[in-house]
Amino acid sequence: MAVVIRTPGAGDFASLRAEFELPESFPAEVLAEAGSVAGDPAEFAGGREDATGLPFVTIDPPGAKDLDQAMLIERRPSGGFRVRYAIADLTAFVPPGGPIDREARRRGQTLYLPDGNVPLHPPELSEGAASLLPGSVRPAVLWTIDTDSGGEPTAVRVHRALVRSVERFDYDSVQAAIDAGEPHPSIAALPALGRLRRELAVARGAVELQLPEQEIVATEDGDWLLAQRPRNEVDAWNAEISLLTGMSAASIMLEAGVGVLRTLPDAEPDAVDWLRRSARALGIDWPEGASVAELLSGLDPERPESLALYAGTTRLLRGAGYTAFDGTDPEIATHAGIGGPYAHVTAPIRRLVDRFATEVCLAVTHGRPVPDWVRAALAELPELMNASDTRASRVERACLDQVESWILAEHIGRTFDAVVLRAEETRAEILIEDPPVLGRCTGTGFPEGGRIPVRLTAADTVNRKVSFERA
Repeated sequence: MAVVIRTPGAGDFASLRAEFELPESFPAEVLAEAGSVAGDPAEFAGGREDATGLPFVTIDPPGAKDLDQAMLIERRPSGGFRVRYAIADLTAFVPPGGPIDREARRRGQTLYLPDGNVPLHPPELSEGAASLLPGSVRPAVLWTIDTDSGGEPTAVRVHRALVRSVERFDYDSVQAAIDAGEPHPSIAALPALGRLRRELAVARGAVELQLPEQEIVATEDGDWLLAQRPRNEVDAWNAEISLLTGMSAASIMLEAGVGVLRTLPDAEPDAVDWLRRSARALGIDWPEGASVAELLSGLDPERPESLALYAGTTRLLRGAGYTAFDGTDPEIATHAGIGGPYAHVTAPIRRLVDRFATEVCLAVTHGRPVPDWVRAALAELPELMNASDTRASRVERACLDQVESWILAEHIGRTFDAVVLRAEETRAEILIEDPPVLGRCTGTGFPEGGRIPVRLTAADTVNRKVSFERA
């Protein structure tokens, strides 16, 4: 059963936008500069390779217009793969120190709300002149990564180019085409390389939690419903191409001694010991010598005990941030969740730091000094991005809490089936599958990884709070 909002007046996120002081538009000077830089793509041709003959395609959520990445993956005659990954070149549109640049630093990243996003850059750029829309010539930063037959990179080239995407796909359509044995030629090799990169990720110790993703969906009647967004194989393979590029960028910057990384410290030994005890309590066999990554990769995400262990594993993934360095070794150089050094370079339309990290990689690989405007920004980027990440997380959670309270407001007293994800003496974190709600429940004797009935006791639509008790 899908539960949707039927409460008159529900569905307005204006109060949430006001609470988080989200901007409704861009300042006039920002829009004026955007209009002046969104010119004919031919203006960007100087010094760029003409790659418009390559059949790039994009894979994004349905309806997305801010398209950062386009890919072309081929098998090499000598074995292995060649990945061509075109990334929107925002530097072509954002004069350093200008109104767009200053506003982007204030925003940090695009925020996505059910009733519309709060973009990092003016839509004239983010959904127009800079976006890798199909059939349009666009300036891009083109990564060319060759791998061996095992999927490990053997050569990396990064340079400016002009590109033209030929098709815009979404994850489900690509998955359906692959399942039917009819993939688009530009990504026919994606499954093979994606599977290899997933195997390498597990071997590196990358930690992937397959917890259900809550998704807010608009109905034709103007209501909202909550759904679980299934993560198909194409999601994972597509993510691996981005990770491959980000890890290549990190290697370039670390070798040069300048740049900005996305980092996460290794988990403390006692946290891993705690996870082992949790697995044992949940009845999950942890083979001798198996890493956390190897254990998690072998779990069935449909089983409640697996969901409980995934939830517990989040304790191992605390402390993510950004580390900038220039002339000295970074204090932290790796991302424990990825299993190696990593940098953000593949989403410059939607994330501030990518533009600067990309410029470092371009300068270093072409034997040029890193631009002064990039070096000057490195020190402030971690603080700007950490603040932006915090706000994005709070906004996302607030939107989910709001829709949960709207949906459940008419069902107080009703009993739902729930999975216990984490338990304490008198309360637990639970997952209700229909509607997909993550919440807290009071009571006693909660079996982690077990299924229990819970009763909805309150749904406060003003404060965005829902409460359950064990039934």
